[in-house]
Amino acid sequence: MKIAVVGATGMVGEVMLQVLAERNFPVTELIPVASEKSVGKEIEFKGKKYKVVGLQTAVDMKADIALFSAGGQTSLDWAPKFAAAGTTVIDNSSAWRMDPTKKLIVPEINAHELTTADKIIANPNCSTIQMVMVLAPLHQKYNIKRVVVSTYQSITGTGVKAVQQLENEYAGVQGEMAYKYQIHRNAIPQCDVFEDNDYTKEEMKLVRETKKIMSDDSIAVTATAVRIPVVGGHSETVNIEFTNDFDVTELRKILHHTNGVTVQDNTDTYTYPMPLYAEGKDDVFVGRIRRDESQPNTVNMWIVADNLRKGAATNTIQIAEYLVANKLV
Repeated sequence: MKIAVVGATGMVGEVMLQVLAERNFPVTELIPVASEKSVGKEIEFKGKKYKVVGLQTAVDMKADIALFSAGGQTSLDWAPKFAAAGTTVIDNSSAWRMDPTKKLIVPEINAHELTTADKIIANPNCSTIQMVMVLAPLHQKYNIKRVVVSTYQSITGTGVKAVQQLENEYAGVQGEMAYKYQIHRNAIPQCDVFEDNDYTKEEMKLVRETKKIMSDDSIAVTATAVRIPVVGGHSETVNIEFTNDFDVTELRKILHHTNGVTVQDNTDTYTYPMPLYAEGKDDVFVGRIRRDESQPNTVNMWIVADNLRKGAATNTIQIAEYLVANKLV
């Protein structure tokens, strides 16, 4: 099993390598791939050193699977070249997510849609993944009408430059800015660029991707995405209106039995999800589950996950595991 990791020296790429090792993915040959300026650098994987190669070299090496985390333009330019060489690409960028010819996959929800013909597979946005992990089992039971979500997103979603900005600001050092504003002791109500409707791209990803993953355009979603000075993971307050009424105890039980979801919800012991504790973990954590008393059939909850793991690297590798287990590569 020959595996290429495209963007191996980036933040998500590094976590991908870590997750591949942790989960004992059957890698017989690793091909770390990065931009020209990183070619020749060495990375370590499972105690062995590997030299970083360029994109064309990687295409020529004909990997079985290429895990992409190198930005949208790189994916648009290079994923088809890998696919044409017979490699199955799993892409972390937004490049292919809303392409009607490409599958958008969260393995626990819709991996069964995948076939051998899928040579470019899209990995959803990090904040979408953690939300739909909770929404999907509840939609099956109660039928979701509308979702109102506000996100509190980790700076690691922006990348190394943002982490450096926060560290500089902590230390009182002038440095390169990833954001238009100071992030230390601040909250910035803008993740990504603004679209024509005054929502950000990140907010519209939550709207569009949720419908696609859950194969239901009737679900109404509205979102506000906020960047906060946190590194451990993304948090979301989610208000869900159902067609059918629910019992809170039963709803908790459904989530408790959902693979990949951990319920942390006990107000007596002040138990609820926080990015501090989600960091480095693969599950999606949900708590503060309570009925919305302002309107019928509606529940409020708080959802937290490590955006570099289940929100990116882990979900990508779970897709690869599904492909291998089901002999699709």
